[in-house]
Amino acid sequence: LLAIWVASFQIILDKGQQEDWLASAFIRTLLVIGIIGLVIFVMRELMTDEPLVNLRILKNRNFATGVLLMGLVGAILYGSIALLPLYLQELLGYSAYMSGLTTSPRGFGSIVGMILVGRLLGILDGRMLIFFGFCILTWSNWIFGHLSLDVAPTNVIWPNIWNGFGTALIFVPLTTLTMGTLRNDQMGNATGIFNLMRNLGGGIGIAIVTTFLARGVQSHQANMIAHVTPYNPVYQHQLPIIQHALSGQVGSYEGHKMAYGVLYGIVQQQASLSSYIDNFHLMTWASLLCIPAILLFKRASRKGPVNVH
Repeated sequence: LLAIWVASFQIILDKGQQEDWLASAFIRTLLVIGIIGLVIFVMRELMTDEPLVNLRILKNRNFATGVLLMGLVGAILYGSIALLPLYLQELLGYSAYMSGLTTSPRGFGSIVGMILVGRLLGILDGRMLIFFGFCILTWSNWIFGHLSLDVAPTNVIWPNIWNGFGTALIFVPLTTLTMGTLRNDQMGNATGIFNLMRNLGGGIGIAIVTTFLARGVQSHQANMIAHVTPYNPVYQHQLPIIQHALSGQVGSYEGHKMAYGVLYGIVQQQASLSSYIDNFHLMTWASLLCIPAILLFKRASRKGPVNVH
């Protein structure tokens, strides 16, 4: 049952945008199978005395809060990781190699964050570190939301480093607080659920941003194209300039026709940029809205794990 519902939802998340989501009979069938499998799985695990996955540990407030936050962090993290390379390659014309070099410094931020959080965790409250981590994550995504078509690699590298640093401040104390009030015999089940939520959250995040990106481009393009008319002063000014520039290369007749294609390409490019910005703003708000959930955590006991009951 676990394999059935997890596999069904993963395929839905992976193929949903390609198959146009619920417009596809294949996706609808998988959704029904996944929901039925999940419901029966939960019922089975709660009714048996020795469950494969002990869902009763979700009664623990710290663990339930941590699982929820890990799912959200996975969605935000993987969503932003999926967006940046696409933005660099599709809009800025970076090669796959250059795109990788530009996004890889995120790892340096994570390394520094891991070293720092390891030293601070015994001094500061873990909830405070998670708060600072989400603040930095929100700030870095906010910077991504102000990118344009005229940016240098450093405009992407530095917020990427801060993004990795903020994520590192979240992960370690989040794991500590989530597991800190569980008994040792509950750790195996807890770790499995915790990692599963991270992976599911990542799949959901990637599915959301790819869907919003594709549909956002269509929406922005429809809005922009309404202004590309002979009655628009900007259109009246730009079209002759483009026609004149092309006429010197391909002739006046071909230049006149190709100018419309150039204008349409500009509209598509601007629509894509607006859609990327919308998605980065979505990541910003999602990071910000995670902060209040930190208040649900109880401080983990320094004396060791306590009984969940």
